Amino acid sequence: MDTQEKWLEWAMELQSIAQAGLFYSKDKFDLERFERIRTVAAEMVSHQTELPLNKVKDLFCNETGYQTPKIDTRAAMFDQGKILLVQEHDGRWALPGGWCDVDVSVKENTIKEVKEEAGLDVTADKIIAVQDRSKHNLPVYPYGVCKIFVLCTVVGGHFEQNIETQGFAYFSAEELPTLATEKNSEEQIRMCFDAFHSPNWEVLFD
Repeated sequence: MDTQEKWLEWAMELQSIAQAGLFYSKDKFDLERFERIRTVAAEMVSHQTELPLNKVKDLFCNETGYQTPKIDTRAAMFDQGKILLVQEHDGRWALPGGWCDVDVSVKENTIKEVKEEAGLDVTADKIIAVQDRSKHNLPVYPYGVCKIFVLCTVVGGHFEQNIETQGFAYFSAEELPTLATEKNSEEQIRMCFDAFHSPNWEVLFD
């Protein structure tokens, strides 16, 4: 682990301890101390990343209860052996997906994200992989993320303009475009191809 990842690991641990302390402690003085620890952790991340402190707090210190990873779902759909990717407004490409809302299941979120980003109706058929984002994607985030890749089938729909993407297209494994690698790497896209071609795919997990 390099120096940058080590300080981030320390900041994440401090934030996790502070969040648990704020949730479980009753003593007002302990609550003040845990709040200060949480602020210090956010200040560490802000200083090292040059992100505004209020932005870091929104991303890093906005939850209550025991610290757990966020859930990110990604949908893999194929047509004539090619995989569907959506184009983001910066020109890069990704599997449709995003954070799992608190009031929907992984399956429901996968279907919802495809509809929102690609305008397509799909069935969510099979789990491809459950991955710890920190082991596969850069840059490192100051919170844990569990990425769930789901093999889906398109059953209808058409693309509509939206605030997240500007279109979609199908690509072969040999002609992948510039990817939004913080969301999905070439390795992860190729993993989806392998799952699609395998009749007896076994779920990969970290």
